Amino acid sequence: MKRATTPPARRAVRSAVVPLALAFDAALGEPPSWAHPVVWIGAATTALTRLAPAGATARLVYGGAITALTVGGAALAGAAVARLLDRLPAPLALLAEAWLLKTTLSVRALLEAGARVERCLDDGDLDGARNAVTALVSRDPADLDGVLLASAAVESLAENASDSIVAPLVYHALGGLSAALAYRAANTLDAMIGYRDEYEHLGKAAARLDDALNLLPARLTSGLLLAAGALGGGDVATGLAVTRRDHGQTASPNAGWPMATMAGLLGTRLEKPGHYVLGAKLPPPDLPAIDHAAELVKTLTVLAVPVVFGVRWLVRGWERGHPGRFVRDSVPKAPR
Repeated sequence: MKRATTPPARRAVRSAVVPLALAFDAALGEPPSWAHPVVWIGAATTALTRLAPAGATARLVYGGAITALTVGGAALAGAAVARLLDRLPAPLALLAEAWLLKTTLSVRALLEAGARVERCLDDGDLDGARNAVTALVSRDPADLDGVLLASAAVESLAENASDSIVAPLVYHALGGLSAALAYRAANTLDAMIGYRDEYEHLGKAAARLDDALNLLPARLTSGLLLAAGALGGGDVATGLAVTRRDHGQTASPNAGWPMATMAGLLGTRLEKPGHYVLGAKLPPPDLPAIDHAAELVKTLTVLAVPVVFGVRWLVRGWERGHPGRFVRDSVPKAPR
């Protein structure tokens, strides 16, 4: 039986989705709150957590239900939208899909947040820098000095290169809008409730799911950063050495990969007091380290495009050779 295929013209248009999504992000930045799926996910999570029961076991179960509902709902919504887009003319479908993919990305906002910290530090405004760094990290900045504020900014640029750039693009390549939105939902849940405090049990499912989903993107981000360093003046040898030695120092099984790589590439120590020190023998970060980290993130973003194209090409090849995907289209229809 004939397999379902995507018309060549539509496949060609779809190949422009990722570059257009990144162009939307660069030109327009974040959409308003009322039109941002991540804000919707956050609002839904906040509302659901207010209804959480007492007791460790009950909260563990309830947290699992929140995670399944939110991530599953995002995946179903993405699948439904994708089906609707298939009915639109190819140019309109391209614009819509690129915009929706853009909402899972945050390149411009990440770079702007890092630049705000750098400007405040350059002006000697520590209070301003502490306020600005809250857009990047969840730690309490009240006692952070200039060095630790610069470190926090560089760490966040590195970690979010995975969470906010590479991972959404990889999941879009693997499973389209459905996978990209599901990833963003899981990552948002982890950012909101995946902590070892009052959310210890409520956020455990979200934290474990986020860990699993970021296993590949975090390591890919580390590799892309090394490639960016080779092109952008980073110390690749030290980047490799620090990555090998220090990637396991963080509580997260993933965050240490891009952060350790960034520390080595910049030749600077990155530290979260009481938690980890990456590149312990290196000098502390200075202001140019933030700018250099931002430039490496920009180069990484460009390098990620052909990589995700390659991932998508492999997925399409697997689909063409995997009959199970086409069972629905190949089963003979019952006579009327």
